[in-house]
Amino acid sequence: MLETFAHMDSVTLWTFMAASLVMYLTPGADMMFTIASGISGGPKAGLAATLGVTLGLLAHVTIAAAGLAVVIATSPAALLAIKYTGAAYLLVLSYQACTAKPLSDEIEGRANILRAVRRGFLTNILNPKIILFILAFLPQFTTTEAGPIWQQIVILGGMLATGGFLVVSMIGLSAGIVGAKLKQATGILNKIAAVIFGGLAAKLVFD
Repeated sequence: MLETFAHMDSVTLWTFMAASLVMYLTPGADMMFTIASGISGGPKAGLAATLGVTLGLLAHVTIAAAGLAVVIATSPAALLAIKYTGAAYLLVLSYQACTAKPLSDEIEGRANILRAVRRGFLTNILNPKIILFILAFLPQFTTTEAGPIWQQIVILGGMLATGGFLVVSMIGLSAGIVGAKLKQATGILNKIAAVIFGGLAAKLVFD
């Protein structure tokens, strides 16, 4: 695993983290639940919700890595098909982000710490769009030269989960103080995300 990481291109990794940052800040079920939990239960509840969401994300990454390993072992050309399918899905996400409305007040959070962790996990793991996003997003930052694709997926997934926890936890911790302003800002974040997702789809197609 360490050898694979050493062979991964540093520019690609930085690009991946920059794109991931946009993904973290894109309004969605996870962010809405984290903000709602922070507002209803304070910073600890916001942090607990983030932990639950991150655990769900790690589960999705594990499933994605295992699935890709099986598919690619059966047919190496399948990775190319996955990438182009991913490009189409990213275009759909771009459109949805562009037309989405700011966060509403209808999302229910959790004030209880353990319940916030459990609900955050379930909110993430039961969302099929998450694993579709992972399958669309992570493979485009892999290369056959760097090592086994599944190992690269695990590495990128670990980076995605770690960065997500750091960024989203700050959102959850601050939600109780500036929750209303965070909701207002999501309209702008949606438009930025639409451009980024569209650009990633174009990269997949023309690389």
